Amino acid sequence: MISFDPKDLSTGRLHGYLLSAVAPRPIAFASTVDAEGNPNLSPFSFFNVFSANPPILVFSPARRVRDNTVKHTLENVEATREVVINVVNYDIVLQASLSSTEYPKGVNEFEKSGLTMLKSDKVKPFRVAESPVQFECKVNDIIAMGSEGGAGNLVICEVVKLHITEEVLDKDNLIIQEKLDLVARAGGDHYSRARKGFFEVPKPLQKLGIGVDAMPETVRNSMILTGNDLGMLGNVEVLPTSSEITAFLDSIGERYPDIKTMTHRQKHKLAKSYLSYGDVASAWKILLS
Repeated sequence: MISFDPKDLSTGRLHGYLLSAVAPRPIAFASTVDAEGNPNLSPFSFFNVFSANPPILVFSPARRVRDNTVKHTLENVEATREVVINVVNYDIVLQASLSSTEYPKGVNEFEKSGLTMLKSDKVKPFRVAESPVQFECKVNDIIAMGSEGGAGNLVICEVVKLHITEEVLDKDNLIIQEKLDLVARAGGDHYSRARKGFFEVPKPLQKLGIGVDAMPETVRNSMILTGNDLGMLGNVEVLPTSSEITAFLDSIGERYPDIKTMTHRQKHKLAKSYLSYGDVASAWKILLS
């Protein structure tokens, strides 16, 4: 067995060990607003439930390891003392991942990730309509763990109202875990799906992905592509050029001789097939052809 003194490790290496070993971790999909009411949405895996009476959830937006800056979520809860914590199931995991892109302050991650803002009953932040369980919370306290990069900030939240979709409830209004189908975070690109085990989601680009709001309407409103498909498509920095699309279509012309005359629906089905293999670049070329 190899042993380490945390003081002998870089913060980045220690951070990696902690995230890989303390896993899987539930995800707090935190919706906040700033002092001017601008929405913000971001996932956090330093999260759990700590009390039922009163109902207390705690999540921690840590200071960034690389430059010691803080997330907009932390700034917002400090300013407003309110948050909605939405759970993340498999159906929205890629959209949740896309929302973690570090867009500039004031950018609405609901729009970037293609998720729907749902008005809350007791707090100002919006709920994520697609999340199967949503907790409206007042922030009781914020406890800083330190002032250096990697230091956590415990946001202690008291649940003032919770919402659960009927689709995950049994006849006694108890949650059916299999239907909830939650996902959790582990180290690196790894996630864990409660029903099936580990899978990988590539981290969002260090540069900014275009987001769902920048997609053509025919793609954004597709009847074929899922939210997870849109999350993958939104995590590209630029769309392919006309010459790149033409070259790609020529390269697959023998396999798909009718590619240039396909309907939108047919193209979306083919693009979805490419996405199932993680080939986002080819999917975009098909969708824009």
